[in-house]
Amino acid sequence: MRARPLVRLGLLIAIVFIAGCVQLARTPGTKSTENAFWSGRLSLQVDNAPTQSFAAAFELKGGAAAGELALFSPLGSTLAQLSWAPGRATLNADSREQQFGSLDALVAQATGTAIPVAALFDWLAGTPTPVPGWQPDLSRLGAGHLAARRTDPQPLADLRVVLDR
Repeated sequence: MRARPLVRLGLLIAIVFIAGCVQLARTPGTKSTENAFWSGRLSLQVDNAPTQSFAAAFELKGGAAAGELALFSPLGSTLAQLSWAPGRATLNADSREQQFGSLDALVAQATGTAIPVAALFDWLAGTPTPVPGWQPDLSRLGAGHLAARRTDPQPLADLRVVLDR
């Protein structure tokens, strides 16, 4: 079934780019992303053999502690929906629901690797939180573009986000 690997890769991209692939709407002077909303497009390329790439539209609500993420195909159909809160995370994809103990566990299961979810929300908010192995580029965030590159652990991964304006 080819759809399942695409959903997994889409989830990786969405989660990795959740925090970097959306438009941040917040009250002026507020630094919290816990009640934020982002939307846009994201793409992820993982340099394994063979190279995998994924692109999707997304809508992200909330923050690292609790939130919701929806991924959409170019035609607008829902590819997957993720929701999380302290102690639980849910993935709805392929007409199935899966439960996890945390967002980190969901991401690790869906992508096969750990993704710095909390840092992604910081990156979307313009804070260059350092994460070992990741190099975020926030230089064009003001124009709605975010990029992050994972160099360690292998395989290399490139995340690109374009936020809706």
